[in-house]
Amino acid sequence: MKNFKEYSNINLAIIGLGYVGLPLAIEFSKKFQTIGFDINDKRIDELNKGFDRTLEVTKSNLTNSSINFSSNKDDLNNSNVYIVTVPTPVDKFNNPDMLPLAKASEMVGKALSKNDIIIFESTVYPGATEEFCVPILEKNSNLKYNIDFYCGYSPERINPGDNNHTLTNIIKITSGSNAEIANFVDELYKSIITVETHKASSIRVAEAAKIIENIQRDVNIALVNELSMIFDKLNLDTGEILNAAGTKWNFLKFSPGLVGGHCIGVDPYYLTHKAKEIGYNPEMILAGRRINDGMGEYIANSTINEMVKHGINPINSKVAVFGLTFKENCPDLRNTKVTSIIDHLKKYKCDIVITDEFADKKEAKEEYGIDLLDLQKIKNLDVIILSVAHENYLNIKKSDWENFFKGKGVLIDVKSIFEKDFFVNSKMLKHWRL
Repeated sequence: MKNFKEYSNINLAIIGLGYVGLPLAIEFSKKFQTIGFDINDKRIDELNKGFDRTLEVTKSNLTNSSINFSSNKDDLNNSNVYIVTVPTPVDKFNNPDMLPLAKASEMVGKALSKNDIIIFESTVYPGATEEFCVPILEKNSNLKYNIDFYCGYSPERINPGDNNHTLTNIIKITSGSNAEIANFVDELYKSIITVETHKASSIRVAEAAKIIENIQRDVNIALVNELSMIFDKLNLDTGEILNAAGTKWNFLKFSPGLVGGHCIGVDPYYLTHKAKEIGYNPEMILAGRRINDGMGEYIANSTINEMVKHGINPINSKVAVFGLTFKENCPDLRNTKVTSIIDHLKKYKCDIVITDEFADKKEAKEEYGIDLLDLQKIKNLDVIILSVAHENYLNIKKSDWENFFKGKGVLIDVKSIFEKDFFVNSKMLKHWRL
């Protein structure tokens, strides 16, 4: 195996062109011959036309890149470095769904030649690369691991919708299946990362480091979610309390809210799965998951309570949900927990309308059976549930919020966008925030 500086003929293949793979392909294509591969023909067609539906990459970056976008598996045969960035979801029972990773490993295995390197970025439990992926690679390539081909692991740290923390300015963890490969993988990423890299001692360490990043956030958010429920019963404002506590230098600032998406709300189940497999019951991690997964129902019940408190009959009331994506300023609908609010409100026979200028209407219909309305068509409401802090909602004036209602109404501020006294003088609107 040659070292990085001698390896002048690198032909890269990025497998999976979502939020992680596409920015990676863009950056690496500036240095190396790069194939961007995805099994979704529609996705490839859109990228070839300069359109990225994730909004992570601009049209000019796409049209000016030298990437060969392809959904043809044969185009992978001339590559010698493969980076796998496919999703790692969970099934309906919250068990790891390894099928995308298995299919990607099988496909790459069939394309492998001697001395090729496969780097995985998908979030997995510690040991998954070598225990799960490598046997599939060996079976489909008829090559031997760490003799004929090699592996690395460099976990993704992409934050969708975040223009400040981008691929090139986030510290990158790297690792390899032996010392030489670890150096190669580290140097490869250093060629595009403008800040430092962190070379882990093993693939398993890198896998574990990634998964606890999201578990730490999940557990801390669960804590403040539980605190917000306690403080609500005490008639105390959680945001005000968190601001006061945040004046201490070592207080960790987390906010209550819905925990959806494809990272924080999913990744913990990969470690809990592995923990149970080795005979350990991960109580704190699972407790955090239960709290966070139950927040949609809690918000729905709080909405009904506020309606009754202010003289609004929930039956046939008109409720508008502002925001469907899993986070602000991002079109990603995967594992959005806003739907759990909607599902619980339906039990009260509410007339529910939903708007989201960032979400794709067709995808919302196909994935969730939801018909999204344009914001200007929303009117005559009893309740607004402000579920996602999209920037266009932040720019709505106080008087314009009042105009959405047919009379007196309730604004449920899930993300605590507005200070507790923002609507204090409003005769039309009652404000509740998580």
